[in-house]
Amino acid sequence: MNYRIIADSCCDLTQELRKKWGVTTVPLTMTLGEACFVDDDALDLSGFMEEMKNCEDRVGSASPSPMLYKEAFQGSHTSFAVTLSSNLSGSYTSAMLGKAMAEEENADVHVFDSKSATAGEVLVVWKILKLIQDGIPKSGIISSIESFIAEMKTYFVLDNIDNLLKNGRLNKITGKLISVLNLKPIMGSDGHGNITLFSHARGQKQIIEKLADTIEASGRKTDGEDIVITHCNNAGLAERLKDTIKARYHFKEILILPTRGLSSVYTNDKGIVMAF
Repeated sequence: MNYRIIADSCCDLTQELRKKWGVTTVPLTMTLGEACFVDDDALDLSGFMEEMKNCEDRVGSASPSPMLYKEAFQGSHTSFAVTLSSNLSGSYTSAMLGKAMAEEENADVHVFDSKSATAGEVLVVWKILKLIQDGIPKSGIISSIESFIAEMKTYFVLDNIDNLLKNGRLNKITGKLISVLNLKPIMGSDGHGNITLFSHARGQKQIIEKLADTIEASGRKTDGEDIVITHCNNAGLAERLKDTIKARYHFKEILILPTRGLSSVYTNDKGIVMAF
């Protein structure tokens, strides 16, 4: 059976990897005040980041239309779609509407709510790809990936929390304390796709140590598993985190990727995300 993989643009695969893995991206839209930016390969990310830095209005995003998903799903192949957490975006709802429309024209689609974002989405897509390459049938892929999503862990540390505050994704009192004390919040998914605060750190050394500590504290099996690290203009810290993780754990592969547009909005400059 032939399969296709579709993901929204919060899945931070590079153009090269998308081509290699055969992944189609459905773009979200970012908003800086009244200005709109499509999160596709034509986006000038450095220019967008500079405009975002200077934006005093609301910074936000909009999910892809159901029609964009329908178009991605059309055809004779079975499609697996991966979206960012349904608790953070309407992308999953749009994908489900697109699925319904495409299936009226005999398409075959399954949509996964990653209950995560950025690195978490990449990891789910990676797992789907490996199952396809192993010749696992559709039903086996669905059950395996749903179980994996339920156990997956996603953590991130932000150097700048302004956009989370602007969008109400972080309590203002908590945000003020973090800013005043110059803390770097270590947050992550609560297992249901919501963002929660786990810890905090000061300085890069402590960030690396505490992120590495969360792996052990999570109780998640690491031997022979994969981990994805994404970063927004912070390749050096991502590499140091990778080295620390390699020294302490036995992951099979560690993949580092830069964030694309949508993920860069919420991780903001220097943010780091990991999923395993």
